[in-house]
Amino acid sequence: MGLSEENLIGLILALVSSGFIGASFIIKKQGLKRAAAVSGVRAGVGGYYYLLEPLWWVGMIIMIVGEVANFVAYAFAPAVLVTPLGALSIIMSATLAQLILKEKLHQFGILGCVMCIIGSVIVVIHAPKEQPIKSVLEIWDMATQPAFLAYVGSIIVLVFILVFHFVPRCGHTNVLVYTGICSLMGSLTVMSVKALGTSLKLTFEGENQLIYSETWFFMLVVAVCVIMQMNYLNKALDTFNTAVVSPIYYAMFTTLTILASVIMFKDWDGQSEGTIVSEICGFIVVLSGTILLHATKEFERSCSFRVAGSAPSSPSLSVRLYNGNEDCFLKHDEENGSPSESMCSRRQESY
Repeated sequence: MGLSEENLIGLILALVSSGFIGASFIIKKQGLKRAAAVSGVRAGVGGYYYLLEPLWWVGMIIMIVGEVANFVAYAFAPAVLVTPLGALSIIMSATLAQLILKEKLHQFGILGCVMCIIGSVIVVIHAPKEQPIKSVLEIWDMATQPAFLAYVGSIIVLVFILVFHFVPRCGHTNVLVYTGICSLMGSLTVMSVKALGTSLKLTFEGENQLIYSETWFFMLVVAVCVIMQMNYLNKALDTFNTAVVSPIYYAMFTTLTILASVIMFKDWDGQSEGTIVSEICGFIVVLSGTILLHATKEFERSCSFRVAGSAPSSPSLSVRLYNGNEDCFLKHDEENGSPSESMCSRRQESY
């Protein structure tokens, strides 16, 4: 299935966006670490000193450029096409780390990159063609349909439960809490961004959409969702290992965004079952490659610890999902057949 002209423009913008965002991710992480070292208060526990750190702002500016390109991409192409391509930013980060930082990429990491590329190609090939939208009022009708209102209501309830119940109890020990909030709000962000982007696109084409209150409402929703999303993403990055946060956030955010887009914009209407299955398979391949790439990073880090003899091997991903920064290691003496001896140590994640 060939790409329409608008889908092609959206594809190019999404690729540019992935490049900038991939570079900004590491820069912002370093800025957070510097700010924590100077102030002694991490963003994960309520510190905001990183706002005075120049390196963090460099990363933020680069990310903003990438997000602007991503914003415009949603005005041209469906979320089912644009959102999964975000995985390419991870490939960009891995590539830059190998070329600039001389960090060797494991063979399984290379396989993960290849899987992301193959999955992205599958998604692009089978991307749906959107019906032309002539007014923001059409988008408003989509946003106020019962099915999407039920989705929005569910998101708001879940976010309130996570923020007021789970964050105080296990926000710093369970990575799913912060990333869950980011992902849930992120799906609403993307829908609002697409609505606002389409409105601005129509305005620049001569059909002024700024006269409608719906346009300004979508703009307000974008601002609120982005602020909340960035706040909790900073907390997640500062509290947990990036190699754990990235794949979980990507998986949850992309899945929820595709679901929201299918409900609101009816992306799959008119597509054959085979095409829809191909898109889902492409997304699963991208997701698997993302998880494999980050699991390889964690494996290489644990190997370097063992070689240096400075720390025991890292726990599994499933253990990290539950324990966060509290890593528990089991020490076995197989030669003497002695019982297992548990040793728990709390350490600061470094990336």
